[in-house]
Amino acid sequence: MKLTWLYRSFKTDLDLIEQELERAVSSNSELVNNASHQLLKAGGKRIRPVFVLLSAKFGEYRIDRIKNIALALELIHTASLVHDDVIDEADMRRGLPTINYLWDDRVAMYTGDYILARSLEYMTNITDPLAHKVLSRAIVELVTGEIDQIKDKYRFDQTLRDYLRRIKRKTALLIAVSCELGAIAGQTPPDIYKRLYKFGYFIGMSYQITDDILDFVSTEEELGKPAGDDLRQGNITLPALYAMRYPLVKAEIEKVNRDTGKDVMSKIIQQIIETGAIEQSHQLSRRYLDKALAVLEELPDSRAKKPLKEIANYIGKRKY
Repeated sequence: MKLTWLYRSFKTDLDLIEQELERAVSSNSELVNNASHQLLKAGGKRIRPVFVLLSAKFGEYRIDRIKNIALALELIHTASLVHDDVIDEADMRRGLPTINYLWDDRVAMYTGDYILARSLEYMTNITDPLAHKVLSRAIVELVTGEIDQIKDKYRFDQTLRDYLRRIKRKTALLIAVSCELGAIAGQTPPDIYKRLYKFGYFIGMSYQITDDILDFVSTEEELGKPAGDDLRQGNITLPALYAMRYPLVKAEIEKVNRDTGKDVMSKIIQQIIETGAIEQSHQLSRRYLDKALAVLEELPDSRAKKPLKEIANYIGKRKY
């Protein structure tokens, strides 16, 4: 089942947000305009806007107000991807050349900054001070996570706690805040938006762990980049952490660097798989998913509950 198929019930509102995103990244500067649209062309599942829209349905659903939250969060996420690509010296994203590859790091960084600034413009349309407080804290955490990711590159002695804290800041937090801010924009009471934050956090953790699994077990065509590229770039993800409990495998993983070839990476990936690290990672992802579904059951009846459950189950069943 494709995730886009699950979006059918609110396609009109998502189409509106997509059109607004096109306008948001437009610029009088031809260079910034071309770079921004190159990034938007890479697409994505628009997970964050979807969670904003669905969470708002637990309260007063007004698309003219809610769309500003959805746009701001998707633009913040998009800006973070540009900065990620610069940090990782990545040439491809979702099968398309990155901005830093097509132009250079300076153009990429300024493009990311431009998109971030545009996100804040959309937030000025929200008058609730709580929404601004939540978003400001999230941006601080997100940037801290980016710094941690740089600091942790090729640090093979990191712990499970280090990894979980990093993916919370990298992925889970923005999904959690998407749920929380959607509910706040829908003017739900605190017990609702706080539960939705927890739901989003657990879903985000499961989602990122699954992404990290896919990096080892998917093909280059499916990933839009070489398999094992996260490890080659120095990002130590959960399967590698589990596999490094075996000294011989750990010794091979510690040899990985940017110049490691595909054949060597293929052998290391096979060693990681043979340790059972992929299945162990999947089990942890599933535990987070089960926690998310348990929180969902605590929420009052709403037309949003079924699609949220379907999306959660989709995340849990992505092929790996």
